[in-house]
Amino acid sequence: MTQAQSVFRQNFLEYASYVIKERAIPDLSDGFKPVQRRIIHTLFEMDDGKFHKVANVVGWAMRYHPHGDSSIYEALVNLANFDLFIERQGNFGNFMTGDSAAAARYIECRLLPFAKKVLYNPELTTFTESYDGRNSEPVSFPAKIPVVIIQGVSGIAVGMSTAILPHNALEVLDAMAARLRGESYTLYPDFPGGGIVDVEAYNDGRGSVSIRAKLNTSDVKKITIEELPYGVTSEAMIHSVEEAAKKGRLKISSINDYTSDRVNIEINLARNTYAEDIIDSLYAFTACETKISVNPLVIRDNLPTIMGISEILDYHSFHLLDILKAELELEKGHLQDKLHARTLERIFIEERIYKRIEQKKSAAEVDQAVISGFKPFSEQLYRPLVDEDVERLLKIPIRRISLFDIEKNRQEMEGINAILKDIEYKLGHLVEYALSYLAELKSMLGEEEHKRKTKIKSFESIDIKEVAERNLSIKYDPTNGYLGYGVKTGTTQLEVNPFDRVLIIRKDGTYQVIDAPEKEFVGKGMLYCGFADKDALADLTFTVLYQEKTYKYLFLKRCQITAFMLKKAYSLIPEGNYKLVKLSTHPNAELTVTYKPKPGLRILEEKFYFSDYLVKNVKANGVRIVVKDIASLRLRAVKELVHEKQDEPTLFDEVEE
Repeated sequence: MTQAQSVFRQNFLEYASYVIKERAIPDLSDGFKPVQRRIIHTLFEMDDGKFHKVANVVGWAMRYHPHGDSSIYEALVNLANFDLFIERQGNFGNFMTGDSAAAARYIECRLLPFAKKVLYNPELTTFTESYDGRNSEPVSFPAKIPVVIIQGVSGIAVGMSTAILPHNALEVLDAMAARLRGESYTLYPDFPGGGIVDVEAYNDGRGSVSIRAKLNTSDVKKITIEELPYGVTSEAMIHSVEEAAKKGRLKISSINDYTSDRVNIEINLARNTYAEDIIDSLYAFTACETKISVNPLVIRDNLPTIMGISEILDYHSFHLLDILKAELELEKGHLQDKLHARTLERIFIEERIYKRIEQKKSAAEVDQAVISGFKPFSEQLYRPLVDEDVERLLKIPIRRISLFDIEKNRQEMEGINAILKDIEYKLGHLVEYALSYLAELKSMLGEEEHKRKTKIKSFESIDIKEVAERNLSIKYDPTNGYLGYGVKTGTTQLEVNPFDRVLIIRKDGTYQVIDAPEKEFVGKGMLYCGFADKDALADLTFTVLYQEKTYKYLFLKRCQITAFMLKKAYSLIPEGNYKLVKLSTHPNAELTVTYKPKPGLRILEEKFYFSDYLVKNVKANGVRIVVKDIASLRLRAVKELVHEKQDEPTLFDEVEE
């Protein structure tokens, strides 16, 4: 490996790792990307109960995030619109219409109590230096809920991406409680805009979902879209409907958008068109139905890891127990320190130990006097006396000593002991405590404010080809050789939809299957154009008459075209010295061959019938039927297997010899 290759490899790996961990992929423990974590940390620092200008928050967050104010502003607006951790004031945009938020200087935000409840605990948070070394920022918050499941996330990194759909917060908390009780649970996405979701292929967050808009069809001449699929704005929806109408896939007269705080898009139908006639077309050809593939990729133990929704929830259920235990142990230690301090104060004042220091000449003698004064009471202490305890006792003012209330001190210590007893109970019944904690979180969120918005329903699959109307006229202009529904001159060959495939056969004997073309050059000698679907080809038998150029021998071949590759050219006749003479699709016909008169030739005309010959593979050679010089050929359709003339013959143009 050269030095240049080594440098490139090292730099690329460092860059890729940075983008994956520091920009695009969320951390499993708190569910945040770094910019989101820095915003929340900044709001914790600024929190005083009042609203803060978003511009101010962005400015403070730039101490931690080195990628510019616009990325911070956009991330803050997105976080606030989840209505989970940040309270908004002002215009934060409208996800239904796609309208953006007002400028950062006009809108305000502050942390909700719920954020402090589930995220904030500096004593349990690991901090690291900010990018410039001047400040400290959290590595991750001790989150008590799976934020990444509730809020959802999407991100594209180097060589990988993540896509996790949002879930209902109350359902997630219920699922955590069920997991702690050892019960089964299922979690499915819930979108802020509502809609209808089919979760049959969700596969625990590793598959995909189909999402439909909610349609109101109470008026048979009008369809009202009341809820949009996730990620679709009213503007995008209207554009998709208008495009479908332009392409002839929908028959509408007008479309109006009355969306404000609720989606209200009215589609007025064309004359003689009713709501039930175009519902399937709306789902098939517009943004009324979308499909989203999901990929639950998170950073776990500093490595990108794909985890199912149930795996993430299981992790957080037991992570909750660990955090609650750590918080209880922390609170227990603080209370024991407080109890120890109150005990020291009581003994120091009640036993008049402070009197022993009055005659001491040095600080060392004062400290020693206090330490020796506590020796008779060592059994009453919660832990041995240390220098910090002595320092704190010596700082007690005389006023406080003189006003010391023994009864009040005793009551305070009893209260602390009661709390410690409750903590010990919770530590001994940690799952029970966790369940009560989850119930408290649910009450903070509110049942009505966070009820499920998206309806779960199984969809019937819609075949786009069946729904599409065949209202496009394919024309062929032999003067320029163009074929398609965009060709303005020529003769109409078929009525198709954009999803049809057509079979074309040229006068040189080649055939090809192509998508229904808007305008495509197929040559000036096209003999046949028809549908190339299985049903059409299964009932279609081609009779090919071709001739050997040198000796003028005539061959007849009957075949069906059942297999092909799109756009690949094939030949109906053998390669070499052969040319196509006639082509017929009639199941049976009478072929009359007239020969050129010659001396000794008594039979100048013969008749052949298609039904007398077997249908062979399209690659097979034909049967030689004529070895004489031909003057003319004439075809007339007859009934199958009965050699009788029909009133209306089915004839194909002769190919020039």
